[in-house]
Amino acid sequence: MKELVFHVTQESDGGYCAKAVGEGIITQGDTWEELREMVLDATRGYYDTAEELPEQIRLELVHSEVLAVA
Repeated sequence: MKELVFHVTQESDGGYCAKAVGEGIITQGDTWEELREMVLDATRGYYDTAEELPEQIRLELVHSEVLAVA
């Protein structure tokens, strides 16, 4: 696999939650730096062999906002 993509959301407490697209990997971190470390650790632990590991990981910060119309 060339690239593994994680969708990242910021939680109400300020921390971050990351979910891999198409894989069952979910992790979280209190800071962006901690999240990066946790994503790497979770990814390495998810795959059985080094050959299965992605060449790179993309973190996509998802921003969602609801606007009232009326």
